[in-house]
Amino acid sequence: MEGSEQKAPVGIIGSGSFGMAIANLLAANVDVLLYARREEVRQAIEKRAGRYSVLSPRIQAVSDLKLVADSCQLIFPIVPSQAFRSMMQQLSPFLSPTHFLIHGTKGLDIATLAEGETLRPEHIKTMREVIQEESIVCRIGCLSGPNLSKEIMEGQPAATLIASPFTEVIKAGQAVLKSNRFQVYGDHDIIGAELAGALKNIIALAAGILGGKGLGKNLWALLVTRGLSEMIHIGKSVGAETKPFLGVAGIGDLVATASSPNSRNYKAGYRLGKGETLEDIMKTSVDVIEGVKTLETIRALGAHLKITTPIVEMLYRVFFKQMPVDTAIQVLITYPYAVDVDFL
Repeated sequence: MEGSEQKAPVGIIGSGSFGMAIANLLAANVDVLLYARREEVRQAIEKRAGRYSVLSPRIQAVSDLKLVADSCQLIFPIVPSQAFRSMMQQLSPFLSPTHFLIHGTKGLDIATLAEGETLRPEHIKTMREVIQEESIVCRIGCLSGPNLSKEIMEGQPAATLIASPFTEVIKAGQAVLKSNRFQVYGDHDIIGAELAGALKNIIALAAGILGGKGLGKNLWALLVTRGLSEMIHIGKSVGAETKPFLGVAGIGDLVATASSPNSRNYKAGYRLGKGETLEDIMKTSVDVIEGVKTLETIRALGAHLKITTPIVEMLYRVFFKQMPVDTAIQVLITYPYAVDVDFL
């Protein structure tokens, strides 16, 4: 699988903004089958109507998962985390051990709990684990990094990370994605890359709140620094290494997502900082705000594992317990951190 020598098309499952952005990047090197669940969306893509007008002519929209699996050895599933397991259950009958799946979903899968049941680590799955549980595919990768969809669609230079325990998966992804405007790094710690991609959305929510409150870069820099520390401690508590959090999937994605108005999580926090309610934000957001669900999950996980995560805790209280933002900021400013860097 190498650049223009790649003969078979590459599949994308998911027609959201990130799915479209990755499809356009792929189309610089290969033909692309873009799966859209809804027929009206498929037709709009084929007609290049509205927001789909920027898609490459090498992208064909389809609504048949079997066609994607039969035509493509390499598939990028990019759907919201809450829909990921259902999508895999539909796709799985058409998959074989020869398929490569590189997902681009930055969230976590949460098991349905019985009434009164407490969330425990075994209830929380990454998308790689969902793929393993729902299919016979073993060569799995994760796409993670500072990949703001709007900038990619505009053709601005960017980079990403493909993490996988399988070198052939990394090389396959690099071969079809890499171009003179898109760099693709590789790493074998898929657990760290997946967790970094999910956890940075929480810090982006907090950064958006600071922006909505009109607060400056000193506090923003403090939030990002301490937020990265919390991300690493959470990751290490469930088996991840530190390294992925210090690369493009961690600090790179965190800086981009926590500073850009093009980030859906930053925008959600910004609106909350401006005084809107969480209910109104969730109702009117065009894209799924992964960070809100991840925040609930990680707060419960941290309590179970007895991890100290003051930013997660304060943010949870702001979003779900109506704690005033100014009170949360004051708590964090005066929080007695023992040392500056404690994860190396």
